[in-house]
Amino acid sequence: MTDYRLVVSPQWLSEHLDDPQIVIVDCRFSLADTELGPLQYQTSHIQGSHYLDLNDDLSSPVGKHGGRHPLPNPVELAKKLAAIGINSQETLVVAYDDSRFAFASRLWWLLRYLGHDKVALLDGGWKSWLSAGYPVTDALAMPKQGKFLPEVRSHFVVDIDTVKDRKDLPEVVLVDSRESDRYRGEREPIDPIAGHIPSAVNYPWQDVTDEVSRVLPVTEQKRRWSGLENAQEIMVYCGSGVTACVNLLSLEMAGIHTGKLYAGSWSDWCSYS
Repeated sequence: MTDYRLVVSPQWLSEHLDDPQIVIVDCRFSLADTELGPLQYQTSHIQGSHYLDLNDDLSSPVGKHGGRHPLPNPVELAKKLAAIGINSQETLVVAYDDSRFAFASRLWWLLRYLGHDKVALLDGGWKSWLSAGYPVTDALAMPKQGKFLPEVRSHFVVDIDTVKDRKDLPEVVLVDSRESDRYRGEREPIDPIAGHIPSAVNYPWQDVTDEVSRVLPVTEQKRRWSGLENAQEIMVYCGSGVTACVNLLSLEMAGIHTGKLYAGSWSDWCSYS
């Protein structure tokens, strides 16, 4: 049984496709081929869904520091959210991808970061929607103007100085969300330096879902984080602040609300080396 405050089933979404208070967002993306996500959307998507691109919409331009996917400008993102019909604190946003929440969870986190809690992920993502036989289309969603006023929750995010200052405190836990071989420094396919931030513990983001992108039960999410319930602060990072959001979702499902995103993540950390 999933936590439906954070995740909705394909059946539930199919029954609410015509609800004017719901906006569906396609977040499919490929780090290896940045044109693939938009092309997939143009070819076929959930009826009525809009598309937001990881690089163009959910990140700001890359600089010398700050990581490979710096957080977008809140005002600019708010304009884009309003332009697809999202109203602050009113619209339920349902996000999906085909990558075990890797990119949809970035939008989930960003909306909450901007003060909008009414956001859920589609359990199983695009593939579960297809396998259930629900409607798809190549027709672009009609624009509908909303009103989105960002109320930035600055305490949701930490920077490199905060990580350095707090990571070794007894009440703080630093979580590396990457695959275990990248955490151990045995493989590094993207960043120039392999390894992990000293004192970080490894909780791979893929463990939040099963092999077909269905989120694991709340009981399993709680089991994952058993022992960290009393941490006053859990700082979470990955390669560039994207898949770490899957672990932040898992923490929320487990009832642990102390998670914060190190937005620059490993790509920011190693840029100073």
